[in-house]
Amino acid sequence: MKKISGVGVVLATLLMAGVAVGQKDTGEEPTSWIHFSVVKDDNGKPIRNAAVVMHSVNVKGKQERGGMELKTNAEGKAEFDGIPYGMLRVQVLAQGFQTYGEDFDIEKSNTEITVKLKRPQGQYSVYDDHTNTSSAPPKQDAAPADSKKPN
Repeated sequence: MKKISGVGVVLATLLMAGVAVGQKDTGEEPTSWIHFSVVKDDNGKPIRNAAVVMHSVNVKGKQERGGMELKTNAEGKAEFDGIPYGMLRVQVLAQGFQTYGEDFDIEKSNTEITVKLKRPQGQYSVYDDHTNTSSAPPKQDAAPADSKKPN
């Protein structure tokens, strides 16, 4: 019985050593400390409880699986230490604001990102009367009634 338990202990030790050797050492890869500041576009006031979603982006520009979500504090700030250098896709979502998304190239040990969120714009409808808006094309003037056209 002692022989079987001794063999089990040796096997467990070898298995754990194999797992420890097989793990990727993340200490060799340079990482960045990222500071986010999320504010309103119109007045610069902080937005609290905004979701900041981060995803790594591969060399083909595709978003990789996994990711991380942070929430901003009352001052509109969130931070995270340990983001590897390279492309990072950042999305910011907050209730009552347009969703923000942009890719950033992380290449410094300390990175600050300020995000200005806008309020949603009104929907554009083809059925609405847009004659009084500045984006409508200018109307052409009608030709004077008394002028004669050449034959």
